[in-house]
Amino acid sequence: MSQFIEFRDVSFRYREDQPWVLENVSFTVHTDEWLAIIGHNGSGKSTIAKLMNGLLLPQQGEILVDGIVVNEETIWDIRKKVGMVFQNPDNQFVGTTVRDDVAFGMENHGLPRELMLKRVQSSLAAVGMSNYQSHEPHRLSGGQKQRVAIASVLAVAPELIILDEATAMLDPKGRLEIMETIRQVQENQDLSLITITHDLREVIKADRVLVMNQGRRWLEGDPREVFAEKDALMNIGLDTPFVTKLAAELSAAGLNIQREPLNHQELLEELWTLHSKM
Repeated sequence: MSQFIEFRDVSFRYREDQPWVLENVSFTVHTDEWLAIIGHNGSGKSTIAKLMNGLLLPQQGEILVDGIVVNEETIWDIRKKVGMVFQNPDNQFVGTTVRDDVAFGMENHGLPRELMLKRVQSSLAAVGMSNYQSHEPHRLSGGQKQRVAIASVLAVAPELIILDEATAMLDPKGRLEIMETIRQVQENQDLSLITITHDLREVIKADRVLVMNQGRRWLEGDPREVFAEKDALMNIGLDTPFVTKLAAELSAAGLNIQREPLNHQELLEELWTLHSKM
């Protein structure tokens, strides 16, 4: 698996008289993987996202996107490769209709009209919004708005999409629908995906998890490895899924659960295995 993004000892602060928001951070994002970045407020998660997209530039270290160093000369090339969906989709809408809004980014990149029309159709179809092309974006529901925001990013055909708390304003059903949409799009279009989130249900679906704490890379691994560190996560103010807490309580009560469960089905399978051995 090749590296698509690489942070090399990156440090950043918003003002010289303030402490570092990120300090000597190094990590990689692989091609076609889903990386979840978690951490309490102020840990540097959203700053990482903006650095990847060229909205911010590091004061120390360097960032490579597909082998290209991110700097003032390369940011427009970077933004063709890295798309970003923010928490509030209303902040991304510029068109009077859904169709216009999805086309806006492609117009900025100077794509031919015929290609734009094809991509408007395909990107809206990918997020289940084909029947809303003539609708005004601001009259859509929260989940529909976020689907359009994702379609607008997809239309530019990036190789990586960053979702910065993109489901935070949705109800649980809307969050589930959006993440399922994203998972399907990633699988069908071979995208790399980064989600910055507090929703643990999103985190357990990722291929890998990066935990940030006080501007530093604190822990990294697959979801099972990360959530196995329950006590350490709680010590830095992070929660763990309910099912992992329940498994820990059952283990403390004497049940020999072998594998850290990430969902209810896995816990049931563990309990069934234990029952069959009795």
